[in-house]
Amino acid sequence: MAARILVLEDEAAIQELIAVNLLHAGFAVERAADVPAARRALDARLPDLLLLDWMLPGQSGIEFARQLRARARTRQLPIILLTARGTEEDRVSGLECADDYVTKPFSTRELLARIKAVLRRGAPLAAQETVSAGVLTLDAATHRVQAAGQAVTLGPTEFRLLHFLMTHPERVHSRAHLLDQVWGDHVFVEERTVDVHIRRLRSALEPSGGARHIQTVRGAGYRFSAREGES
Repeated sequence: MAARILVLEDEAAIQELIAVNLLHAGFAVERAADVPAARRALDARLPDLLLLDWMLPGQSGIEFARQLRARARTRQLPIILLTARGTEEDRVSGLECADDYVTKPFSTRELLARIKAVLRRGAPLAAQETVSAGVLTLDAATHRVQAAGQAVTLGPTEFRLLHFLMTHPERVHSRAHLLDQVWGDHVFVEERTVDVHIRRLRSALEPSGGARHIQTVRGAGYRFSAREGES
């Protein structure tokens, strides 16, 4: 069955262009021009991915993304932000609440590659279904994580990042290596993206003490260790 994508874009010409290209690529497409329309669509049925414009009438896309991340039902919904804002601060802000960030103008080829990459990140993990280390237990089959016996909710990218780190412990992984292994070696993602998702992962694990297992190795990258270390 084709993946369903909700396109939230208020400019009719851009919305039409995106929708046509997604349909040609084999996706099912639903459209919304503002946040209320998108809410109605999400309440009726969750899509496989939300393509979300930052600048919208009434409420900004990034504010809407933050609200979706705060709700249990939509917390793990894959989101890609579309925006003409391209400063480093804007990109970091976008990645705090979305799985990817695409700057306008963008090519159709790049957008489709980003969409496919984000959808792959949310796909089931095949290798090593259950892994435990330190206070953490991760079940890839059920997409569940526990830290010190407490359930932890992670987005799809943070889940895959934690899965990779836990299944390759005590090794230092550079940002470039993590991008290749978690995001895919053919996608256009900046290395700074890794730092943003590491921060989100640590934030989710912090209340239970699990964040201490995600360690920073200055000048080299990150590692997972069952022992406490620098973070």
